[in-house]
Amino acid sequence: MADQLPALALASVAAFGLALMSAVAGFGGGVLLLPVFTALFGLRMAVPMLTLTQVASNASRTWLNHRELHGRLTAWFALGAVPFAVAGGLLLAHAPLGALKRLLGVFLIAVVVWRRRRPRPRRPAGPAFAAVGAASGLGSALLGSVGPLTAPFFLAYGLTRAAYIGTEAAAALTMHVAKIAAYGAGDLLTSQVLLFGAALTPATLAGAWVGKKVVGRISDRTFVMLVEAGLVVAGVLFLLGR
Repeated sequence: MADQLPALALASVAAFGLALMSAVAGFGGGVLLLPVFTALFGLRMAVPMLTLTQVASNASRTWLNHRELHGRLTAWFALGAVPFAVAGGLLLAHAPLGALKRLLGVFLIAVVVWRRRRPRPRRPAGPAFAAVGAASGLGSALLGSVGPLTAPFFLAYGLTRAAYIGTEAAAALTMHVAKIAAYGAGDLLTSQVLLFGAALTPATLAGAWVGKKVVGRISDRTFVMLVEAGLVVAGVLFLLGR
């Protein structure tokens, strides 16, 4: 444990900063945090660790914005997300690590391409979020976070600021809890993962709280450009690595 303290300290700083980002924009924190955790702890350990921090981050954002969240939309999302998150979580324990890293690299770069080229989706009906949840649950369980790909659907539904951040966080929370159950069944929740996840929780909660205080005070365009640059760099590193 002592030899991991520098890595844990660095991970705490990253968790705080990226939880703050998520609280401000509703996406970006988790998908950028995964490359950091992977570099520090390895991919198989990084994904369940990230999930533990995401539970804390999304629970705090849900509570901070609970007056504005849409319960029915969250329920439709969970209907698809929970079973597919469990399936993906069970697959992670047996997925080949090299192929998974390359898939993650492609995914991170695809996120940027998708955000740049996607057509603006029409306003989806509530039941459509079951399909969005299913795709999100499977992808998140294997790749850590797919928030940037699901965000356009919540925005197209007409949610803004607190309603968007709270509803997206509540929907993601159902998925992450299901993932934890699956990781536990697949023996991925080791004592070290649980300990590190608990140690990173205070930094995550603090970042979400600070982010809530600064919502709307930074340029959305600047934030998105920084997130996208980070995603491309991380994606290339995963593709070039072994």
